[in-house]
Amino acid sequence: MKQIISMIVAVCVSGLPAFSTATPTDLGAQARIQMPEARAIALKAFPGRIVKEELEQEKGGSGLRYSFDITQGKVTHEVGVDAKTGKVLENSSEAADND
Repeated sequence: MKQIISMIVAVCVSGLPAFSTATPTDLGAQARIQMPEARAIALKAFPGRIVKEELEQEKGGSGLRYSFDITQGKVTHEVGVDAKTGKVLENSSEAADND
């Protein structure tokens, strides 16, 4: 138990956030690329039907990205679009159990 408490204290003291407190509205205000434009970029990278989309903070690029799950037949791809530059950061097959 002492080890767990020590690890929690170490994370808090290190200045690293344990979780993000930014709301989707806050994130949207930081984005230079809006959702409709990001959708078009994602569908150009992998044509299909968008089944899930979100704006999130994630490593890579500017740190703010739109993430799209796009299906084409039985294949699902995750396409990540940088919310500040519009650059495609990810375009990969997604495993069946991924969110």
